[in-house]
Amino acid sequence: MTAILAVSGLTKTYASGLTALDHVDLTIAKGEIFALLGPNGAGKTTLISIICGLVTPSGGSVTVAGHDIQKEYRAARYRIGLVPQELSTDAFETVLATVSFSRGLFGRPRDPAVIERILRDLSLWEKRNNKIMELSGGMKRRVLIAKALSHEPDILFLDEPTAGVDVELRRDMWALVRRLRERGTTIILTTHYIEEAEEMADRVGVILKGKLILVEDKTTLMQKLGKKTLTINLTEPLTAVPPELAQWNPTLKAEGNELEYVFEANSERTGIPSLLRAMGDLGIGFKDLNTAQSSLEDIFVGLVHEGGAAQ
Repeated sequence: MTAILAVSGLTKTYASGLTALDHVDLTIAKGEIFALLGPNGAGKTTLISIICGLVTPSGGSVTVAGHDIQKEYRAARYRIGLVPQELSTDAFETVLATVSFSRGLFGRPRDPAVIERILRDLSLWEKRNNKIMELSGGMKRRVLIAKALSHEPDILFLDEPTAGVDVELRRDMWALVRRLRERGTTIILTTHYIEEAEEMADRVGVILKGKLILVEDKTTLMQKLGKKTLTINLTEPLTAVPPELAQWNPTLKAEGNELEYVFEANSERTGIPSLLRAMGDLGIGFKDLNTAQSSLEDIFVGLVHEGGAAQ
């Protein structure tokens, strides 16, 4: 794995005594999409802000493409594009001017073709001569993304990029993310829309109370921690779960017409055959069986719940 970002022992403690980050270690490969999940206040934005040079760490180190973010700030920052949560742009500038200016801030030479491509990718080309103040909230969000991409960074940070935006922008955003990855750009995103992380990410990290409690390949994570749900469509409805089935802890659904049983996806013994035999012994018939894999959101909620209880 060729690492483009390496975080080692990173800590951040504020004067108030609050520890926002607690010895975080993280390595990101070039060209991957990494999703950082965690509840509000977990440390996601602090981590991104330190990597992007906006917040000074209390300890530890960060290198971007081999450049230390503190000792070689310009070289490191040059390789990073950041789309922040907040909408902050010059209201009186045009779209074209503000995106072109952002490219110049990083010392990149003028390249109208690059700016046009970015604006077209984000459906902003027709709005290029509009002032920022004339745009909707969703369009302003697109401008922030265009600014972050203007200097063609190696790493793009998306901090809650689709929070509060319209469905069209969200769709455009993820199409753009796929194109960027195809071009070799590394994408690191934080999101509350866990289904997006499940669809887009190669790896997932979960941060809680400043600690990175898990970093795992998304597919492996779901295989390790995921559960499956067996839904049994009954021939006749039940008013209650018979005590003889208590050891499987099934639940009644759909007004007693379905029996739902949750089991470990990778368990050698699922308990399904013995459950069905017990149902047969009780004379409980069924018409159909369906299984469904738990989602990344289910896993995330479980991890956060366990992490919170442990601390």
